[in-house]
Amino acid sequence: MKKNNLLKLRKKLDALDEKLLVFIKMRINLVNQVLKNKKYKNQIVDKKRIKEIHKTIRKKSLKNKIDPALTKRIWKSMIKGFIEYEYKNFKKK
Repeated sequence: MKKNNLLKLRKKLDALDEKLLVFIKMRINLVNQVLKNKKYKNQIVDKKRIKEIHKTIRKKSLKNKIDPALTKRIWKSMIKGFIEYEYKNFKKK
């Protein structure tokens, strides 16, 4: 691969990363709203919902011809990160 082509591709990846950050910020805002509606810390982890999310992402990955192992790893990491975020930001009422 030519160096010039590689640089162009990396710039496209950087631009896409910027857009992903916007979506992550939107997700944080929604998680903050959800967190305000949780009365107890034990409401933070919903194993049934997590299982359903993984199932849905797998189906959508296969439909869109995306490696489901990759999307599972990404979502698993994201869910773990947001659970940690919720614990850190939970305020007793």
